[in-house]
Amino acid sequence: MGLFSRGSFSTIIQKIFGKRHARIGIYGPPNVGKTTLANRILRDWTGDIMGSVSDIPHETRVAKCKKNVKVENGKSSLFMDIIDTPGIATKVDFKEFMNTYGLSREEAKRRAKEATEGVIESIRWLEDVDGVLLVMDSTQDPFTQVNVTILGNLEARNLPVLIAANKIDMDDSSPATLKSAFPQHPVIPISALTGYNSENLYTTMVKQFGRKRRKRRR
Repeated sequence: MGLFSRGSFSTIIQKIFGKRHARIGIYGPPNVGKTTLANRILRDWTGDIMGSVSDIPHETRVAKCKKNVKVENGKSSLFMDIIDTPGIATKVDFKEFMNTYGLSREEAKRRAKEATEGVIESIRWLEDVDGVLLVMDSTQDPFTQVNVTILGNLEARNLPVLIAANKIDMDDSSPATLKSAFPQHPVIPISALTGYNSENLYTTMVKQFGRKRRKRRR
């Protein structure tokens, strides 16, 4: 991992430059808009993008990181390392890629294998993040096994969580359902695709993730 471990990098940056710095993981199930949101954040603050998106689940199968992204809320700012993690799923079946999305058997098996490895990588990254931007699909039932499992894991680790209720540009979205389901965490309705309500999201990110954080595990 080089001279500095991921766990010590942000601490060193803060000591040297006096910057408020946090390592933020973007988490959630496949196809809820994690990479679309990562791209939105980077476009708005750096002009860059994180990665490609697709209608096929598990397009992101390896975590990607952009360091020192300065996000402001008008009164204060926070430097963030933004990590776009692979979608977390309880099961990855290569047959779904074949039957639903028309991939060849060989490509489907490769994608399923890489997706499974990506789930493991996402869980490992939890050791090295200061907070989580948890993306949920506001058009879907929030009480899925994946959502409940992810939240339970984050709460057990005492990680700050901000829920992004994505896809509110869809007619059947219901961000109020998410707020009612998880009242213990801030929920911000957004459209990562159109950028709707992104300013509110950024203000809350600086507030939520700029606080004093837990001591790292390593």
